[in-house]
Amino acid sequence: MITKNELDKLAQKYETQSFIKDDPILFIHKFKTKKDIELAGFIASLLAYGSRKQFIKKLDQLFEIAQNEPLNFIQNFEAGLIGDFNYRFGKPNDFIAIFEILKELYNTTDGLEELFEHGYKQNKMFKIVVDYFYARAGENAKQGFYHMIPNPHNGGAMKRMCMYLRWMVRKSAVDVGIWKFMKPSELYIPLDVHVGRISREMGLLTRNANDFKAVIELTENLKKFCPEDPIKYDFALFGYGVSGGK
Repeated sequence: MITKNELDKLAQKYETQSFIKDDPILFIHKFKTKKDIELAGFIASLLAYGSRKQFIKKLDQLFEIAQNEPLNFIQNFEAGLIGDFNYRFGKPNDFIAIFEILKELYNTTDGLEELFEHGYKQNKMFKIVVDYFYARAGENAKQGFYHMIPNPHNGGAMKRMCMYLRWMVRKSAVDVGIWKFMKPSELYIPLDVHVGRISREMGLLTRNANDFKAVIELTENLKKFCPEDPIKYDFALFGYGVSGGK
């Protein structure tokens, strides 16, 4: 198994501001106000799958549609604004459904932080957040909607939601840490194919499937190295994998 010292060095190597420019978190760093930041992050996380080059290009287009004003865009959202915008599984109607739900959320409550905090206090954060969207999804919401907002009951890794929480809860050179209702020690590792492969090579993960059971196993092993901030090692695992170990 990789040692704490080796993993700490990798985390320090990759968790720098230079990480931001090629990562979906770059869209968060474009904004200054809390609600713009959390909405930009949530929207960016929805599309953060597939080719990084492609989804960052599509996110550039989407934020251009929003005139780089996420909160204003959501609070005054109209379906016609989307046009034919799509990305892989996500078709225009899927984006319309999500943005209409966010419009209701931001025009009737304090927004995403309040929703996630409510779920956290009930000890079923992912379920409550997802149920909020599913309960309001119209029949026009198809495969893309349910791919962008996956069902935790299916046992998947919930990678993009774990990543979004990392952005919102941790405070570092990369993560913005604007949500205070939970501690970094309570976060889960964002697990994808690459992080899973590197984790197995390093002896940090034994489970073969990249599911939520693997997320728990890997997170618990990372807590042995840094109980107060285990997800800082996301940078070590992801950065090492993307760079080919360079």
